[in-house]
Amino acid sequence: MTSRQYWENVHATRPVDEVSWFQRHAASSLRLIREAGVARSAPIIDIGGGASVLVDDLLADGYSDVCVLDFSATALAHSRSRLGSRAADVRWIEADVVTTSLPANAYEIWHDRAAFHFITAENERDAYRRCAARAIRSGGYLIIATFAEDGPERCSGLPVVRYDAQALSNAVGDEFTLAHHEYELHRTPGGATQRFLLASFRKMAA
Repeated sequence: MTSRQYWENVHATRPVDEVSWFQRHAASSLRLIREAGVARSAPIIDIGGGASVLVDDLLADGYSDVCVLDFSATALAHSRSRLGSRAADVRWIEADVVTTSLPANAYEIWHDRAAFHFITAENERDAYRRCAARAIRSGGYLIIATFAEDGPERCSGLPVVRYDAQALSNAVGDEFTLAHHEYELHRTPGGATQRFLLASFRKMAA
């Protein structure tokens, strides 16, 4: 089974509000995006955000140029259905971030909550980094939330890579400088707690 098939099965067979990463509101992600200080018209892309409610929160907060990328058509369909007529205000990309080619200098904010830590192969992490470095504008932000160094070793039956701030800085590469990091305990719908690292990086001028 390919990764795409695996995640299609997860999103097709498990209720959205029962997966471990479910949030009723993406409060921390929204706060970090606000703190980046970009205009409400700034282009934002949410990587692996298929069924995430971040897009709802961004639209409600006045952000007007939002794109969601996920390789699960089912996950994207969940969000479009949930948003109703507002889905027309969002750009939807069904693609794998490690194999797709996004436009150069297209985004002020690149956000990723709980996707990057599933990328366990070094060559795929390198592909992710190259894609982000190309797509984010100079001075723009890369915001990533991953499992912390003492977080879970597996999620949804898959192995993950855990990070502290230095390891994540190394993984995203020299194009980015760490601007802020913090830790957060996420409570799953099943009542477990998972420790996340949240980090904001700034893309340096070439």
